[in-house]
Amino acid sequence: MSGGGDRAETAEIVGTPETAQEVDCDAVVVGGGPAGCSATVFLAREGLDVAVFDRGRSSIARCAHLGNYLGFPAGIDVETFYDLLHDHVERAGADLVDDLVESVEPVGGRDGDATEPRFRVTPQEGEPVTARRVVAATRYDGKYLRGLDDDDAMFETHDRGGETHEHFDREYADPDGTTPVDGLYVASPSEAAQQAITAAGRGARVARRVITDLRVADGWWPAAAEGVDWVRREAERDEEWADRERWAERFDERHADAPVDPCSERFARVREAAIDEALSAYVDADEAETRAAEGRRALVSHLDPGAVVDAHGAESLLDAMDDEAIAAYAEGAR
Repeated sequence: MSGGGDRAETAEIVGTPETAQEVDCDAVVVGGGPAGCSATVFLAREGLDVAVFDRGRSSIARCAHLGNYLGFPAGIDVETFYDLLHDHVERAGADLVDDLVESVEPVGGRDGDATEPRFRVTPQEGEPVTARRVVAATRYDGKYLRGLDDDDAMFETHDRGGETHEHFDREYADPDGTTPVDGLYVASPSEAAQQAITAAGRGARVARRVITDLRVADGWWPAAAEGVDWVRREAERDEEWADRERWAERFDERHADAPVDPCSERFARVREAAIDEALSAYVDADEAETRAAEGRRALVSHLDPGAVVDAHGAESLLDAMDDEAIAAYAEGAR
């Protein structure tokens, strides 16, 4: 899956000729609220092919007004916030699927082998999707995960009003989202899901663990596999770090005790990939401004034109906006 394209055209064939199966995406995220969207953005920005399933049932929809999410001083209405989340998901390159997941089943693959499919995700209305990883990110009962573990350890029961009730055990997953089921991660339900901002942080943390695990499966060792998603100003990099050889020296120094032969092809491959990632994190002033302008345009497209004018006045608003932002504002006004 990629950009909403046809699965038959975009599926990747993996495995040996005898066991080859179609893999629709690297990861499926179940739930399009703060936790699920945060996880999706981090995964998609890493270059993974991700589909997030959401039917608009995020628990945040019950909130009358979101007042404690950083970056919105006077709070933000949930509808606009939800639109911003989904816009971010799509801009990151993930597929947003308007459907409810009915079940997740293990298929094919071997433990520890990330090159073969692990799960079949069956939605309520659409066609099943195969994925190497699944991130559960919905606060609901989690019944769609039943059968993934052998002893139903992910569920617990309690008595209420004389009746026995069952729900997903919030302590089933580790703090970084890993579970006893290889390839399954849980961003929600969790204690972090009680507030939107902590749920988003949980989603990011889980996504970083997914990325680390995928890199380890690809031959990286844990200390080298942990990365960050951010960019730096090119002007902050001095002349010493313009030399690729200096980066190689630093990598060798930092990983002198790596459980890999430093003279091996594997070590060299990981080193080159890590250096490429580090160098790509630097952007020049023009690129930084381009990204800043694009960010403003994206935000403006979700604002209520009348409220913006009331807050700033039409003339001062237009003076502060570039031509493309004005165009985006005008489009919203229509």
